[in-house]
Amino acid sequence: MSVVVVGAGPAGMAAARHAARAGADVLLVDSSGDLGGRYHQIPPAQFGVTRPQRSGSGQRDVEALADEIRADPRIRHFAGSVRSIDGHTLHVRSRGGDAEESLHAEAVVLATGAHDRVLPFPGWELPGVFTAGGAHALARGQRVAVGSRVVVAGTGPFLLPVAESLLDVGAEVVAVLDAGSTTSWLRRAPTLAGQWDKLAGFAGYLRRLVGATRFRTRAGVVEAIGDERVREAVVAKLDARWRPIPGTHRRIPVDAICVAHGFEPRLELARAAGCDIVDGFVRVDDEQRSSTPWVFAAGETTGIAGARAAAAEGAVAGLAAAVQVRATTWRAVEKPARRARLMVRCGQRFGRAMASATRIGEGWNEWLTPQTVVCRCEEVPYQALRDNAPVQRDASALNRSCRVGLGSCQGRMCGRSADELAENLLRPPANEPPLA
Repeated sequence: MSVVVVGAGPAGMAAARHAARAGADVLLVDSSGDLGGRYHQIPPAQFGVTRPQRSGSGQRDVEALADEIRADPRIRHFAGSVRSIDGHTLHVRSRGGDAEESLHAEAVVLATGAHDRVLPFPGWELPGVFTAGGAHALARGQRVAVGSRVVVAGTGPFLLPVAESLLDVGAEVVAVLDAGSTTSWLRRAPTLAGQWDKLAGFAGYLRRLVGATRFRTRAGVVEAIGDERVREAVVAKLDARWRPIPGTHRRIPVDAICVAHGFEPRLELARAAGCDIVDGFVRVDDEQRSSTPWVFAAGETTGIAGARAAAAEGAVAGLAAAVQVRATTWRAVEKPARRARLMVRCGQRFGRAMASATRIGEGWNEWLTPQTVVCRCEEVPYQALRDNAPVQRDASALNRSCRVGLGSCQGRMCGRSADELAENLLRPPANEPPLA
């Protein structure tokens, strides 16, 4: 009756708790030694921080859940990573260790989360350019500021807590630039029923940032300038398609730039397990079951909708996994599963609204110069894609011909953006027939 849960963020913690409550033995695998994932990251106890963050009752709830998981004899927390999946066998490596071991799982819940998406721009490979999530993790988890003068840029509400966390550790946040528009959120307000606390939270961040930094919409970082590290950020106003507006460029002295243009789900294990991927996410049914019958998915791997929705999906997945390993029956868990599904549907509505409101404009490629690096691992410039486009027939072949996505990160950072650039280069000009 073994269930392996991969990831100890909001979705994974909920999955482990509900599976164990339903009678299953659970192995909770996470690369961190702590529970909570990056979303609930706080400084280690050794730091002696008396007020690590301003999360209030939400953080207390997470700490209580973590204590419950640690005390549950049915749950074992393994600090390590799943290297690969081969049928029902998971190959894992302990944190800081070199030896691998193989585990048999009757059911797996993938709650592997997401990472920041960053659109390439000239100079983004310079030291001092960080993902917003990386800067946020250092500030909240280690009390380290990535710089003394910082610009936070990209799109989406995540930019706000990132800016606040940097201010809390002593950085000067000279600007927060969102390429989107605040009116896009207002137009979608009717679809956000049940999520008003999130909007109130965003408003609270804005109130705290007023006077401490400049918040601008329809603006972004279009170039980083420096020698051995970033020295200046070139910012510009953007039109509705995210094209820089001529005459609005200006330079801002900085020593760090933090960027995030939404999130990308971590799908490596889902693909290894043979799960269907649709529109960039794992396809699941009402039980959070993937196309691989014994593999369930929850959280950002199925859609970006926030921590509460991720936890609700984790609850459904954990209960379904317990049924899968015959620790219980659906009749026994029907009531809590029904409650969790209601929260999942509410979160999905919010996620769809957020995705629509923060949609990336198709004109961002106009930031690029021929020398702009589009794949940092292999140091591939944009010009290489343009030169090879005439002799390739699809985006995948074009990227492979230039070695895009073949480096150490295997396209994790550059893959989606490179695909969009390749598709744009291969698209026939207006009024011309497509290639035969």
